Amino acid sequence: MSREITRTENSAPAREFTVLLSPTRRGARLARLLATAHLADWGLSSEPAAHIVAELAANATLHGRVPGRDFRLSLAVRDEKLLRIEVTDTRSEQLPVPVASADDAESGRGLLIVEALADRWGVDRGPVPRKTVWAELDLLPVVSPRPSGPNARRAGCPVDEEGC
Repeated sequence: MSREITRTENSAPAREFTVLLSPTRRGARLARLLATAHLADWGLSSEPAAHIVAELAANATLHGRVPGRDFRLSLAVRDEKLLRIEVTDTRSEQLPVPVASADDAESGRGLLIVEALADRWGVDRGPVPRKTVWAELDLLPVVSPRPSGPNARRAGCPVDEEGC
């Protein structure tokens, strides 16, 4: 008598990514590159998300750095409607605050950029000594425009379809 064994594996959704990175300029750069690559694999536009990741990772390396402790980058797509970006560091006492800087300042605009690009953003404290700065982007459904005009047929419009 043969017996069939069925296993149920609870795996993470295909649209989640988490990585620990060193709190250095190289780690911040790698965070942006990894985010861009994963978003492309998921078929998502990386333009605003890449800027947000770059700013949050730069802040983690500059303001959240503790020697010997990495920062964490997490990306997650929720319900195919939302991209959540999280950067966690180990300086919970150093909370980010968006402040307008002088016109000739060389830094200080990172959170203003995040605020401008994200649909929502915030900070979650804990567990001690951690804090997570997060940003969310609403994902819009991709709608292909219908070709029109004199070159519509060359753009893929079937010959026998009206209104193309």
